[in-house]
Amino acid sequence: MAKDLYLKLDLNLLRTFVILSQELNMRKASERLFVSQPAISQALLKLRNHFDDELFVKTRHGLKPTAFGEELMDNISPIMDELSSTLNCSQDFDPADLEGSIRIALAPHILTYLSSKLFHAIRNAAPNVDVHLLNWSPTTLEDLNKGKIAIGVNFDIHHAPKELIRKKVGDDTFIIYVRKDHPIDKEVISPKDVKDYEMANLIIPDWNSNTSQAERVMKSHGLSVRIGFRSELPMAVLDVVRHTDMVYPSTTFVPERELRELRGMKVTIEGNDITFPVIAYYHQKNKRNPTTLWLHKLINQLLQKETVK
Repeated sequence: MAKDLYLKLDLNLLRTFVILSQELNMRKASERLFVSQPAISQALLKLRNHFDDELFVKTRHGLKPTAFGEELMDNISPIMDELSSTLNCSQDFDPADLEGSIRIALAPHILTYLSSKLFHAIRNAAPNVDVHLLNWSPTTLEDLNKGKIAIGVNFDIHHAPKELIRKKVGDDTFIIYVRKDHPIDKEVISPKDVKDYEMANLIIPDWNSNTSQAERVMKSHGLSVRIGFRSELPMAVLDVVRHTDMVYPSTTFVPERELRELRGMKVTIEGNDITFPVIAYYHQKNKRNPTTLWLHKLINQLLQKETVK
């Protein structure tokens, strides 16, 4: 009779196996699990003996799963996620009971605009947590997928991993910002009005790293565009716009203090505003996690409040 692999297995080892599969690095796995590297090695040895398979082999860059290891991860990962969600949602939730750190990634313009409001909203409800508000980076999707970040907010990213839930938290409107005394003297413009001016562009990783939305809009109307300045820092872009004739295609999420020397012009096409959905991203395993759902609701309320001003 074949041995019962389930009854003889310490389920804590499966959590170690999942983290190792995600990180493919002993040190990083030990940091996520808050245990020593020797403890990870011991757990891996027990897993190898239990399944009679190496599960991972060493490479120059870390670990590589065996064929059986890959199959095992594919099969047990959704089960572990569902177990985590079921256990976490079974308890009464009060943000005031939270401890440790909360890591949230925001697109750079949203981070600049919302950081203070979001920080105070979280700390007022959860005074014992450390709030880490991170700039959305090229590794954010991977970090969300690995559980290193609780929730992220950006525009709609079509190449986001299928393991991530995408929930709309608001709409943002396309605005062109220029210096106060810019030659274009209108409140509402069309793409043709800015065709003769260089553009300043805010780089938002995963959304417009290669081509900005403004470039796409201009090209869709047969108009060429020259990007004269790009930066990942909203303040750098705004400073350049304040001192040049460049136009800055952006959104409503610009801090009011920065608008004292700038003027915003709404862009319309055939009388319609150009809007983009703002999306919250979090892992499927957290679809019923009370902390994640609370953060999603909080961010949604803040963005809704700001966009209706």
